Amino acid sequence: MLPAIPNILSVVTFLPLFGALVILVMRAMARKDDSAVIAGNAKWVALWTTLLTLLVSVVLVLQFDHAKPGYQFEERFEWFGPISYHMGVDGISILFVLLTAFLMPLCIAASWDSIKTRITEYMIAFLLLETLVIGVFTSLDLFLFYIFFEGGLVPMFLIIGIWGGKNRTYAAYKFFLYTLLGSVLMLAAMLYMVNVAGTADIPTLSKFAFAREAQPWLWFAFFASFAVKMPMWPVHTWLPDAHVEAPTAGSVMLAGILLKLGGYGFIRFNLPMFPYASHMFAPLVMGLSVIAVVYTSLVAFRQTDIKKLIAYSSVAHMGFVTMGIFAGNALGIQGAVYQMISHGVISGALFLCVGVVYDRWHTREIAFYGGLTKLLPHYAFVFLLFTMANVGLPGTSGFIGEITTMTGAYQWGTWVAFVAASGVIFSAVYALNLYKRVMFGVVTNDELKKYPDLTVREIVIFAPLIAGTLLLGIYPAFVFDFTTTSIDAVVAGYRAAFGG
Repeated sequence: MLPAIPNILSVVTFLPLFGALVILVMRAMARKDDSAVIAGNAKWVALWTTLLTLLVSVVLVLQFDHAKPGYQFEERFEWFGPISYHMGVDGISILFVLLTAFLMPLCIAASWDSIKTRITEYMIAFLLLETLVIGVFTSLDLFLFYIFFEGGLVPMFLIIGIWGGKNRTYAAYKFFLYTLLGSVLMLAAMLYMVNVAGTADIPTLSKFAFAREAQPWLWFAFFASFAVKMPMWPVHTWLPDAHVEAPTAGSVMLAGILLKLGGYGFIRFNLPMFPYASHMFAPLVMGLSVIAVVYTSLVAFRQTDIKKLIAYSSVAHMGFVTMGIFAGNALGIQGAVYQMISHGVISGALFLCVGVVYDRWHTREIAFYGGLTKLLPHYAFVFLLFTMANVGLPGTSGFIGEITTMTGAYQWGTWVAFVAASGVIFSAVYALNLYKRVMFGVVTNDELKKYPDLTVREIVIFAPLIAGTLLLGIYPAFVFDFTTTSIDAVVAGYRAAFGG
């Protein structure tokens, strides 16, 4: 039996922030001519802080009773005005806490040599981002959720805008404005909800019966924010630019975690709080979802930049998520959560794969490469594994997520599952075409012969991602055991609201 950690949710949420403060204190106490030492110490503090956060999150998961309904490890006290510091996790949110804590040390390790300037500030930005993202998943107060949700924009804006590519300023502002403007409507809806229900407590609001005539407006306000965050077609255009310009670790966090905030929001707010409107708008969401799956897959096929291709692939995979959520049945939502967890691991790994070649040759153009299997065989194997997982090869986590969401969507309407299935074929086309062009053929570019295969550090980074992809593909019960009770409660409340 593991020892209980007092206020464990506060610990796992604010431990990265504490690490950021340690770095600030170290920098303040160091001499100005010790910049190299300060940067080195900042990297080690960031790495050990994120590893400790991962350890605490593992303890949290091991102590979680997945058969028990409702929220666990709750912490609550009055803060100010209508806002209370109320935190807790259920079988859905706890997995996203673990995913965030799992990816963050890999991001720090991946940035070890590639970030050359303002290293201390970079590490602080990532630690602050981790606190804000975990806070989204642990918040049970409406306004506390909003503070964490919007606060995460700031460090990611800085990560893209300072350490990104040549068009980083444009991409950073586009990312910030898209997501911020989408959230203004959500804030207005929150104020209305608190005024009507008399509370900002999320579990209480989930059971509150909002008037049917008000639900479509409230639903749309939340939908606008979460749809941009995912992002859904047609408000997805900020994502390819942000991915291309962001540093490798920034792309990992964007695809692995930040995109999941939208899907999590749909499950936590739209479905339980506005069930009538969710049922009414389900055909619209299904239409947008299948367009995203098919259209962005076709767009991905035409890309010449590896990173942009994977970014469009992320939009297509998020189409499966929204399709599963608004199917409104347990199987669809189970598949959506699984797809988000799986995509967080696989997409993060794919962007790290791009980072490996970019760090060596400083280009992401597909035409530059060719024949890498002869020069980097270990890298070719890793890239192949995650490419196959991305297209849903059985035995990998990608297969479980896609087949479960399509089965749930089939129960809602056969046409949705049929069109989405064609998107699976398209994804195989663009992914395998990318692999063929980069990995096979004759080596015609002598520049490719200058660098060695994967380093020890890179192998250590990829090893847990490979293990996670295969483990989730072979043993999906790891996720389903946690989510079943919570999702059953969401579906029961959703269907009871309109007699479905």
